[in-house]
Amino acid sequence: MAEYLFLIGLSGAGRSTAAATLEDRDWFVIDNLPPTLLGKVAELANQPGSEYERICLVAGRGGYEGIAELPKAIASLRASGARVRIVFLDAPDEVLVRRYEGTRRRHPIDTESGVLDAIRQERAQLAGLKADADIVIDTGELNVHELRDKILAIVDRGGEGLETSVVSFGFKYGLPLDVDLVFDCRFLPNPHWVPELRSLSGLDAPVRDYVMAVPETAELLEKLDGLLGLLLPAFAREGKAYLSIGIGCTGGHHRSVVLAEEIAKMLKRQGFEPSVHHRDIAR
Repeated sequence: MAEYLFLIGLSGAGRSTAAATLEDRDWFVIDNLPPTLLGKVAELANQPGSEYERICLVAGRGGYEGIAELPKAIASLRASGARVRIVFLDAPDEVLVRRYEGTRRRHPIDTESGVLDAIRQERAQLAGLKADADIVIDTGELNVHELRDKILAIVDRGGEGLETSVVSFGFKYGLPLDVDLVFDCRFLPNPHWVPELRSLSGLDAPVRDYVMAVPETAELLEKLDGLLGLLLPAFAREGKAYLSIGIGCTGGHHRSVVLAEEIAKMLKRQGFEPSVHHRDIAR
């Protein structure tokens, strides 16, 4: 039976780059297919000898008339027993505005109120699909190469069980758009205020030693170990395919980096293979 990946997202969030990446991996990519034709595509893909084993359906262009019917079509495809994943590409409004201003392209939703209003309208149209997505990718801080790597990390893995990721970030730069669970470690002493540690990051041993020497750090990790040991297997039993965990401090440079690495080790001990990303470490 064919495998399906729905690539959905806001205009300007990187759908074209993601779709091209999948084409390079020999996925059969269809852009904005009317949902009424999805059953026919599945029928053709499941015929004996079909060469279409992996199908990517790209949707989300502003004004796409089939968006409202797409959730029902996806549910029907899943009910058939096919493997179906939804990847949603998102980015902050200000990033999307900047991208449109840089390219001088018109937004697909034509509005006299400007690009920002068009983005907000499209975001509202896609809210339900985002809520149903297996994984949300925040492309706001990603270049085309980093986005390509993220897409490949999704499709090139075996796909069995719960796939996990851990991201460190700075609250001063905003919450990541693509995390399922968020933890705040700003209650721990900040290495930023230690002159010899300020220029280092949480990947450097002196910073790690400083953060790990705080008694509350060990207590936090112990409680997270128990909490994640309860939640992750439960999510897996419910069929969730991806789970992203965010850990934030003030600037995303010291404490959250240390703890993200520790949480990744914790997940490995629990039998998962998490990816780790330090969103704001270079700021």
